[in-house]
Amino acid sequence: MESVKFTEMKHGDAEDYAMLDKHERDYAAGTADRLVDALRDLDASLSGYKVTRLGHSLQAASRAWRGGADEDWVVAALLHDIGDIYAPYNHDEYAAAILRPFVREQCAWVVEKHADFQRLYYAHHLNGNKDAREKYRGHPYFDDCADFCEFWDQNSFDPDYDTLPLEYFRPLVRAVFARKAYDPAATRAGARVTMKNPDLAKERQA
Repeated sequence: MESVKFTEMKHGDAEDYAMLDKHERDYAAGTADRLVDALRDLDASLSGYKVTRLGHSLQAASRAWRGGADEDWVVAALLHDIGDIYAPYNHDEYAAAILRPFVREQCAWVVEKHADFQRLYYAHHLNGNKDAREKYRGHPYFDDCADFCEFWDQNSFDPDYDTLPLEYFRPLVRAVFARKAYDPAATRAGARVTMKNPDLAKERQA
C-alpha cells in the first residue's frame, strides 16, 4: 500500500500531502455507505422499547418520507440517533456533527437539540426537567425541532407501523453526502424548509 515517506508530520513534503489528500478524498466518498451500514449496529443498542433503535430510526425516516419531507429532513430523521452507538450521553451532538457539513443548518440544529426537546415527554417521570427545551425558546428553528420530535421522533416506537427498509434510504443518504462539504448552497444558513409537503406526500403514497 502506498504510504508517506515521513514518520513525523512536520517532515512531510508536498508530494506526501498530495498523496494523503487523494486517499482522504477517496475514503470520504464512501461515507454515505459506511453510515448506512453502521445504522445496523443500532439493532444492538438500548433495549426495552417495542422496536429496536434501528427500527425507530427507520420509522422516523419513513414518516418523514411519507409526509413529503425533502431529502435533508429525511436523512436527518434517519441518522438522528446514530450517536446512540458511540456517544450515549451526547448522541444528539454526535449525529449533528456528522450531518452538519452536508445538510441545511436548520436540520443540523434540530438534530443537535432534539434530545432536550424530547425530554418534554418523559423527564418528569424521572425527576428531571421536562422543559429543557425552553432555553431555546425564540430560536428560529425552535418550532421545527418541536415538530420533529412530535411528528417523527416521540411517536416512532410502533411495532405495527409499516416501516420502510434501510436499503430504501441508501440512495438518499448517498445523494446528501455526495455534496461538497460545507457548501453554502447545501448548508443554507437561516433557511427554513417545511417538514411536510402535501403534494409530494400524495405522490409518494400513491
